Amino acid sequence: MDYISTRDSKASAAKFTDILLTGLAPDGGLYLPAVYPRITPELLDAWRTLLDAQGYAALAAEVVKLFVDDIPPAQIEEITARAYRTPVFSTEEIVPVTKLDDALYIAHLSEGPTAAFKDIAMQLLGELFEYELTRRGEELNILGATSGDTGSSAEHAMRGRDNIRVFMLTPAGRMTAFQQAQMFGLDDPNIFNIALDGVFDDCQDVVKEVSADAAFKAKYRIGAVNSINWARLLAQTVYYISTYLRVTESNDEEISFCVPTGNFGDICAGHVVKQMGLPIDKLIVATNENDVLHDFFSGGNYRPRSAAETHATSSPSMDISRASNFERFIFDATGRDATVTEELFAVKAKQGGFSADDLGDPECMERIREDFGFLSGTSTHADRVATIKAVHEKYDYLIDPHTADGMFVAQGVAQQVDTPIVVLETALPVKFSETISEALGFAPDVPERFAHVLDAERHVVDLPNDADKVKDYIIDSIQSTDV
Repeated sequence: MDYISTRDSKASAAKFTDILLTGLAPDGGLYLPAVYPRITPELLDAWRTLLDAQGYAALAAEVVKLFVDDIPPAQIEEITARAYRTPVFSTEEIVPVTKLDDALYIAHLSEGPTAAFKDIAMQLLGELFEYELTRRGEELNILGATSGDTGSSAEHAMRGRDNIRVFMLTPAGRMTAFQQAQMFGLDDPNIFNIALDGVFDDCQDVVKEVSADAAFKAKYRIGAVNSINWARLLAQTVYYISTYLRVTESNDEEISFCVPTGNFGDICAGHVVKQMGLPIDKLIVATNENDVLHDFFSGGNYRPRSAAETHATSSPSMDISRASNFERFIFDATGRDATVTEELFAVKAKQGGFSADDLGDPECMERIREDFGFLSGTSTHADRVATIKAVHEKYDYLIDPHTADGMFVAQGVAQQVDTPIVVLETALPVKFSETISEALGFAPDVPERFAHVLDAERHVVDLPNDADKVKDYIIDSIQSTDV
């Protein structure tokens, strides 16, 4: 399996273990498989039997093998077995599914160590990193940005691992107290928390600027855990497949997925498996007030917004106005035209945005809706609060604000969808107790494994929105710590 950059018109081939440790391509593009593997009915039958008999880790190994040919198959099986196990995850199913009614399901992605869907990808990423770095005898300094959940998931997956440091940028004051405590409460010598004076998009821009400095990146071995790293999306494809197998009884059934998303990573994994042949009907993009993606999928206009225009909302992990993974989808939507993709994201997106007309196909939006299966919707704080209350009253089930965005949008487009809709859960409600209390009049219970999260001493450094200052901090930290 070879990988290519979304901005490389020559389609230069790279191997998985090389892109695993680099994140962004040297040209600023994002890596994708040169060709998507195919999911056949026979393969689905085999996977259905495997999931029932051996569980999620065994299924994950078989999916990863489709994309990775430079790690021995036996090693892949050991890696997924370590990543997807109890008590790291609170249930042996790893991603259970709850049927709310005949047309509506929830896939539980919050059973991991930080109660967020990011854990599923990060646990695998941690194992892959440690394996490859040990094999090479190298170190990696991970630089990431988080709007809430990526950071804690990454840090909990990487803490204490050999040859790895984590530098995580957070938007100062933009996360909930629980989210901050999960990160800033860690005192591991290989974990470095940085509160940046800005919003998530500023943090993400700093990560990209540092990563674009090829000399700095090479000298200090800078890697990525954000969803710009293909391995993150690879891990996420597995739960779409496992959910499909758990919801359906035969391979001639289709289902749809509604995904709360800001950076387009979670739903991009759904796009990948749909292109592979998994019987997915619709992929429904659910946004909050930061509705840049909804603007595109509903009207064909992609207009990234400034930090000042990015709203601080009660579903903060989606407070994003420049969706990095959107480039991967547009690359596919243009027929994998790297020249057009580079023009759109390296030039036009920075000059205010682009429209579907710029993709070079007058019927592009029709293809996006029909062939790629995309629908979208958006919600507000009032919608979230009302949906949390309605779902609790109707189904006796408690959802977090991001999942409420997904549930609200799913119900809003239900008349346009002829198949059951699975809403992908984002996090446990305990991470957003203030909004839950507003909706229901009481705070969510704190699971035992998180009982003392808020008590830990905080470990975080404040820095200005300046890539050079971040570089200086990284250099000083590397020189003063051994891993």
